[in-house]
Order: sequence, then C-alpha cells, then structure tokens
Amino acid sequence: MSNDLDTFIAAYSDSFGYAYDNNIILNWYPRRIMALCTREQTLLELGVGHGFSTNHFSQFFSEHTVIDGSASVINQFKTQYPDSRAEIVEGYFETFDTDKRFDLIVMGFVLEHVEDPQVILQKFKRYLAPGGRCFVAVPNGESLHRRFGHEAGLLDDMMALGQGDLELGHMRSYSVQTLTAELEAAGYQVVRKEGIFLKPFTTGQLKELNLSADIVAAMCTVGIDYPELSCAMMVEATVAAS
Repeated sequence: MSNDLDTFIAAYSDSFGYAYDNNIILNWYPRRIMALCTREQTLLELGVGHGFSTNHFSQFFSEHTVIDGSASVINQFKTQYPDSRAEIVEGYFETFDTDKRFDLIVMGFVLEHVEDPQVILQKFKRYLAPGGRCFVAVPNGESLHRRFGHEAGLLDDMMALGQGDLELGHMRSYSVQTLTAELEAAGYQVVRKEGIFLKPFTTGQLKELNLSADIVAAMCTVGIDYPELSCAMMVEATVAAS
C-alpha cells in the first residue's frame, strides 16, 4: 500500500469533524452483525480503525482476529481498550496469510481505503470456512443528505470525495449498485443489503438539533430498510457457487 496509514491517525479521534457520525455508525453496525451471528462463530476483522467495532466484537465472539497496518492505530486501541481479548495482527491486508479459516469476515469501512478492492475481496475469500459469511460496510455516496445537497446546488457530484473523506484517506465512494457490482465481480453473492444511519441533514445541523438517543436509534433502525438513502450501507455476502 502506498499510503502511510499512520498519517491519518488524527481523523481517528473525537476532534475529527465527523466524529459525531462515526460514533453512531461504528457502534451500530457491529451490533447488527452480532445480532445476525452467534458467539461460537470465529471472526476475522479487517482494520481496527476507530476501535468501536473491534471492542464490541472482542466482547462477543469466542475467537476474534484483527488485521491492521497502522502501528499508531493499534497502539491507540490498546490504550483505549486495555482489556480487549482481540488478537491483533499488525500488517497489511495484501500481505496477510494464515492457515485458519473463519466463519465470518468483516470488512468494516475498508474498501474505500485500499488501492485495489478486488485484490482484497478475492484474497480473503480463501479464508472463509465452508458456508462462511462476509460482511462489508462502506459510506454511501448517494445518501439522502448528499442527494439533498446535490438538488440544492450545494454538491455538484454526489460521488465526489469530500474533505472528511480525504482526511480519512478514502480513495473512492460507493453506491448500492457499485458496491454490489464490486462484490459480484470478485465472486461473491450478495444475500443482504442494509442501510446504516438514515441521516437527513448535515452533521452540523444534526448536532444543533441535540437529538435524543431514542431518535438517533430510530434513524438507524429505519435506515436498515433503506441502504440506498442511508449515510452508510452494509452487505452480507457468501462465496458464489462455481
């Protein structure tokens, strides 16, 4: 990978401009995955990131391995969650290898960062156990609030990367259609599509509304059925029959 992952560490703190969104999204989607899985299943997770999902998963799954290429991100996680039971492997996704096979693979907000998503998707198919499931979450370039901004003339291209994307090291944006096509091109069959956080306004506007936890939870729950409009989206996929 050409990017120095440690250079993006500032975007993985509470001072980041979109920390409000991240806190909601990154605590919601791992709970959705856990609701669809069982504790005895084994999990391989790509990326520690902000640490929310890794912390949730490590408290739930009996065996949980995480790969991350940033020493700074790993150290930040270990400082924040010193009691985590996750096995963290420092290294790039492209060079990772193991003899283990996992019931579940989670790529939470990974594909928008990597140089070639096809390399990652095709490589990690081999680490799925027979009947295994892969969960992929990415930001949605065609979300409701971006559609509003586009219609109002504030956003020329909905799929263009914004300042927040660049600060996080994003290299591309996805729609429901392009994410589905990405997975199918790599030999997966998409069996579930969900929205993550149905966000009608900008982050600044939402923060000014001082919404209750119940309303925020409702925005996430309603968003499940609207992946094409939600702030982010999650798909579940299996390896397509050859």
